[in-house]
Amino acid sequence: MIGSSTPAAELAKLSPYAALAPAITVAERLARIEKARKLTRDMGADALLVGAGASLNYFAGVPWGASERLVAMLLPVSGDPVMICPFFEQGSFEADLKISADLRLWQEHESPHALIRQAMDDWGASVIAVDPAMSFEMVSRLGRETGLDIREASSVINGCRMYKSAAEIALMQQAKDMTLLVHQATARMLHEGITTTEVKNFIEAAHRRLGAAGNSFVIVQFGHATAYPHGLPGEQALADGDLVLVDTGCYVQGYTSDITRTYSFGQPTADQRRIWDIEKEAQAAAFARVEMGLPCEAVDYAARDILQKHGLGPDYNLPGTPHRTGHGIGLSIHEPAYLVRGDTTPLAPGMCFSNEPMIVVPEQFGVRLEDHMYVTEAGAKWFTEPQEAIDRV
Repeated sequence: MIGSSTPAAELAKLSPYAALAPAITVAERLARIEKARKLTRDMGADALLVGAGASLNYFAGVPWGASERLVAMLLPVSGDPVMICPFFEQGSFEADLKISADLRLWQEHESPHALIRQAMDDWGASVIAVDPAMSFEMVSRLGRETGLDIREASSVINGCRMYKSAAEIALMQQAKDMTLLVHQATARMLHEGITTTEVKNFIEAAHRRLGAAGNSFVIVQFGHATAYPHGLPGEQALADGDLVLVDTGCYVQGYTSDITRTYSFGQPTADQRRIWDIEKEAQAAAFARVEMGLPCEAVDYAARDILQKHGLGPDYNLPGTPHRTGHGIGLSIHEPAYLVRGDTTPLAPGMCFSNEPMIVVPEQFGVRLEDHMYVTEAGAKWFTEPQEAIDRV
């Protein structure tokens, strides 16, 4: 029940999961690498360069963020992968590394790109496919300092990461289960006058109590601020009659959740109920439209058809849905493919998406219901069941 408890009481109810979902195995990472080799070969490149970030974690288990220092995996289409790493980071890097690889180190005054050029020369290679997430600065320096023929490797990275394995889905399921419990606890601990900052702090603590690695992100909006998809600056205090929008997620072994609930604190107005019900109908239509082989954009069209039926929109016009229906998710909160007009990627088993065709009524309020689904041969399957009503979480 919304507003029936306290933060302390709700935190006391939460405890770490007895067993987290199993980590990704070395065998699975090696299978990913073999698939990447094939896709690299198919695009006419000799090697794939993957920089620090989610893709390096995906292939090698190294959860490092990108910085001004090059940390990367250079994967030839045949032969052992080469890891490029600063000399002083060797110990930390090796502690994270989950696969066998040739480690090549560079000192602070040296160019790491020389190591890439040397490896390519050793292989008699000249065409390199580069992770699209690498910075323009990094890629520009690579070109200037090596003279290699550089290709963009979206087809390789997305061709691997878009399609989740059973092990990945299990990790995501656990993250989403945790976040759903946190949403329920959050709704119960609300009280008049509580601030958005206090709610955000509670959500972080609650995720950690369950054994997650904290929030992946958190957005808390009250009242008028719900009319802005990602909120307004500053702090708000909860008042009777406000709509509450909470959008949050957590990490479990690098995989993330991302669930949004919108509900009333007190009695909702008739217009709030009407828009909430349309939002739920649009979310259900998007889910029902998922079918193997259909383009991703078909799901977005299905949600917008519902809005137009009720006199909202069309397109991105308001009142209506100002953004895409959904995004891919995995090691990154937002990743390809996207449920949006123009994305013609065919739906296929293992693809995972948010389903969140938010409705905004300008200057008044917004309603976003966000759950995640994955594609099976029989259609879509929910990770978490959608919210039932505007006054229940």
